[in-house]
Amino acid sequence: MLSVSDYSVAYGQSEVIRRLNLAVKDNEIVAVVGRNGMGKTTLMKSLVGMLPVRHGRIELNGQDLTALKSHQRVRAGLGFVPQGRMVFPTLTVKENIETGLPAAGKGAAGRGVSEDLYELFPVLKEMQGRRGGNLSGGQQQQLAIARALATGPSVLLLDEPTEGIQPSIIQEIARTLKRIRDERGLSIVVSEQVLSFVLEIADRVLVIEKGELVHEQERGAFDEQRIASYLSV
Repeated sequence: MLSVSDYSVAYGQSEVIRRLNLAVKDNEIVAVVGRNGMGKTTLMKSLVGMLPVRHGRIELNGQDLTALKSHQRVRAGLGFVPQGRMVFPTLTVKENIETGLPAAGKGAAGRGVSEDLYELFPVLKEMQGRRGGNLSGGQQQQLAIARALATGPSVLLLDEPTEGIQPSIIQEIARTLKRIRDERGLSIVVSEQVLSFVLEIADRVLVIEKGELVHEQERGAFDEQRIASYLSV
């Protein structure tokens, strides 16, 4: 589904992601974990084309995305939920979701917001006329996910989705992501530090340290203590 090979990303002369290789399977939730400053957000931004790749290749469904711009990667099937959510504060909930529709293909914008998005996030249906900036952090996160899903992705990328969100909403987001995988057949890549959330949703956990993948575990063989050791300061 999504593969990254010999992948390096740098800020100027400072290489943040170093010769990284990873592959995400169909219908799989992969969590990329690590402490702050280890390269998680850099990786996510580079995958969606917000940062240039110094070396290597990214493919989605066999298509080479390496030279494509962000909007072209979205059209190819990458959906992105950025750290901090970045909803449009003066647009309504409905208008925020509609900003993702043009990437879903010809005619999608004219059809409007699909009802199944509101079924995933009932609170958004109740608040479709409310401005995005007036929502709580948890509601904004649900809105950001709905906006990304409106683009019609085959792979959904989420950067630190639990940041600044209360525990009850974190649990709700965990349930929704598993439902998205099961019902929509999406693959999901999540960068995260909250271990309880990771262990709840992930089929596979990858640990990133100083821009390199240093450890991997699969569901059924999770060693919580060992993963936690990579997250401790």
